[in-house]
Amino acid sequence: RDGFPLAWEDAEDLKDEDLAKFPASRRIFQRDGKYYQAGEVLKQPELARTLERIAKNPEDFYHGAMARELAAAIAKGGGLVTADDLAQYEVKEREPIRGTYRGYDIISTPPPSSGGIALVEILNILEGFDLAKLGNRSAGAIHLTVEAFRRAFYDRAEFLGDPDFAKIPVPQLIDKRYAEAWRESIDPNHASASNELKRPGMFNELERVAQFQPGAIREPENTTHYSVVDPEGNAVAVTTTLNDSLGSRVTAEGLGFLLNDEMDDFAAKQGVPNAYGLIQGPANAIGPGKRPLSAMTPTIVLKDGKFFLVLGSPGGPTIITSVANILMGVVDFGLDIQEAVNAPRFHHQWLPDAIHAEDRLSPDTMNLLRSKGHKLDVAHFWGDGECIMVDPKTGERLGASDGRNNGKAVGY
Repeated sequence: RDGFPLAWEDAEDLKDEDLAKFPASRRIFQRDGKYYQAGEVLKQPELARTLERIAKNPEDFYHGAMARELAAAIAKGGGLVTADDLAQYEVKEREPIRGTYRGYDIISTPPPSSGGIALVEILNILEGFDLAKLGNRSAGAIHLTVEAFRRAFYDRAEFLGDPDFAKIPVPQLIDKRYAEAWRESIDPNHASASNELKRPGMFNELERVAQFQPGAIREPENTTHYSVVDPEGNAVAVTTTLNDSLGSRVTAEGLGFLLNDEMDDFAAKQGVPNAYGLIQGPANAIGPGKRPLSAMTPTIVLKDGKFFLVLGSPGGPTIITSVANILMGVVDFGLDIQEAVNAPRFHHQWLPDAIHAEDRLSPDTMNLLRSKGHKLDVAHFWGDGECIMVDPKTGERLGASDGRNNGKAVGY
């Protein structure tokens, strides 16, 4: 209701041409063509009223007048979700994915997010390499890490989707023996070719898992991540998303919020990349009642059973590798949490077969990676790591916010 001042990046984002195609979005976020400038205050009174309505009667969102208003807005924007669909929505509570890495316990998000499985698989593969000896952001360490990224995203494409509809071999994918077999396929001096990867035969010898049986609970979900730790040491990692920047660009008339475009996270056509260039398989095909695969990776790390680190980031498929980059910065290279967040990032997602690298990596490092057979796609920056770590010596909580975006670390 009172609004907030827009940063330069926010003001520029709101000049989006597609946003102007929808009257409510154009009115609220672009003042009908009188674009906001950096420092001006964006007020959203309709959203304020919507939040007040939800606070007074949460059921209204899925079962009442608000559900009907939302369904009407979706229909007007060309969508298919009806009031009956909203009434049938159920929140699912699932067991997290758990792994270990160099003496730390990793707790992350389960399917239909791919983040937890991919993160643990990556770390399992890398645990057998002495990354610290190679050096932080050295060509050797980046090469090995990229090869782990490549293999985890290869498995992501084939196996991961909504566990209510697909049998996902979770124990196999996060088994350290499977990681060891993948590790043996990595040449320390030459890049693998993504289109020639072959899954280790021992994968089929490991224990399979039946379809997940998640329990539904009767309680009242552009990507954003925040991490919180309370005075008692309880940690929360939260990642939410509209998917694409500004979602579908459609604003629900009278309700004041943008609708997402999460359908793009499904494999609409197998073998055809989505907006993030990801190739996905039949496990993530569109179907009634299904939740699309995501890359969200909110993660909590324990040391000796006690809270050590909470982290996460936005960024589509780069979320997984951003979280891995930050975590390895702390665990493998001894960086403090802010240094780990600030460090140059790199990403690989199997296909397209190229390292996506921030331009702050040294030219020498990039050339050494090219000499190993890697293709590089250089970009300015991505992601927004928001993290809290406990100093192992003092017990002090250290907050780190990413200078790539407009977050902030605060204590209370």
